Amino acid sequence: MFSGDYVKSQTALQDIVAHSGDATLAAKASALLLSNFAANRRYAEAFALANQVTVGLDKVTDPLARSMLLMNLSQMLNLAGQADLALRYAAMMEESMPPGGDLCYPRSLRVAALDTRGHLSSTSTDLTEAIETCVSSAQPVLANTMRLVLIDRLLDENQPRKALDLLDHIGGSIRTNAYYPHMLASQVQRARIYEKLDRNDEARKAALAAVAMSDPSDLSEWLRDAYGVLYRIEKASGHSAAALNYYERYTAADKGYLTDLTARSLAFQLSQQHVVVQKLESEQLAKQNNILRLQKALETKALETGRLYIGLLSMFLASVIFWLFRTKRSQLRFRKLSRYDGLTGIFNRQHFMNEAERVLRSMEKRHAPACLLLIDLDHFKQVNDTYGHAMGDVVLRHAATLCQQQLRPADLFGRLGGEEFGVFLPGCPLDEGVAIAERIRRAIELSPAVEDGYTIVFSASVGVAGTEDHGYTLPRVCREADASLYAAKRAGRNRVVANGHAHECAQPSVA
Repeated sequence: MFSGDYVKSQTALQDIVAHSGDATLAAKASALLLSNFAANRRYAEAFALANQVTVGLDKVTDPLARSMLLMNLSQMLNLAGQADLALRYAAMMEESMPPGGDLCYPRSLRVAALDTRGHLSSTSTDLTEAIETCVSSAQPVLANTMRLVLIDRLLDENQPRKALDLLDHIGGSIRTNAYYPHMLASQVQRARIYEKLDRNDEARKAALAAVAMSDPSDLSEWLRDAYGVLYRIEKASGHSAAALNYYERYTAADKGYLTDLTARSLAFQLSQQHVVVQKLESEQLAKQNNILRLQKALETKALETGRLYIGLLSMFLASVIFWLFRTKRSQLRFRKLSRYDGLTGIFNRQHFMNEAERVLRSMEKRHAPACLLLIDLDHFKQVNDTYGHAMGDVVLRHAATLCQQQLRPADLFGRLGGEEFGVFLPGCPLDEGVAIAERIRRAIELSPAVEDGYTIVFSASVGVAGTEDHGYTLPRVCREADASLYAAKRAGRNRVVANGHAHECAQPSVA
């Protein structure tokens, strides 16, 4: 099995379960079969087997066999996104440990389940404790797994320099162990760190190294992230053909990964694992656990003999736990991409309109005023034609930053498409909305974008509409704001128009 021949090892393990006549050997073989099926993406068979072994778990008295079963059950449930159940099995595994037993495994499982629930940060005590426990237990692979998870948390919290220091610190250990998932993951993490530090050449080199060591057919999230780094770097460098090539590879890898994630969840639902879990909470299982605790002192010597066997499982366990961490991170990233504009970081059109509709309903119930601002950058096509689309992206990001500086925490701000932005101002009467629109217009007019030695002066036209004149129907308010925006354009641009009336402003600036 550890050499990768899952079919041959599966046949041998099933033969032990069916014909050995030894309950302890059958339990150990069943635990390995769970890992076998998961590694081979045979999720339906894996969860069906999980049901069977859970029903007979109270009859397994051998400490090593019981620990193996609890460990793999926790992994399988976490694989299906059932973090609460995975935490229970991890806790049961730790309770069944004899005095002086190796706590690295159950604590690593606990960290994996907590990460699935989204309850993990770079300062979490559970993560720190798991790292310290695995280091003191001389489990370098699991210790590095926990450290790589810590690096992911530091990246999510925008602390790339701390992440780089830790990655450099464990680099020698990763090379010494030559554990493939860690070698691949560390390369991708290094690429992401260098990208955040604007060291694009080094980021490209690390990402290409990750791609070179990967199997193109693998459903690895690491391979997908490597393509994502390469796409963003090539796009920022203006290499359109290369960027498109890497984007296509990124989307193909992401689709395969999400399909695999869905397959796991569906397999769990079909297995009806929740029915079996109720049996685990029965009085019979509690009584069996009490008996096992009394036997731990007598079985310490036997458990020491079994540690070598558990050690063989550590490599596979490390990869599964790391996989689960990456799964949760992918889910969070996917949700963010569905709500936010990839260029400016503000709401995208769909999410902005949904949130505006929701807040507008709240304003209507309270009979409170609200305003909608539509902002369009003047002559933006000239910027793209003169300086290129990369500089146009700089102008869009700069404009978004200037607008955000003039808004309140409760205001909604989104990119509606191209060079057009929308601002929804809850609790704001029309005259205050016009004042805010004028502040935004002047901030844009007086703050040119500066990049690569170019200074680009640009302006914006703003259309304003309020609920006081047009009611609480969002489509109507949008139409009126859009009509005011076009009136501002026709009147010479670089001005604010509300309900068809222009707000006094300076003469238009030319981009």
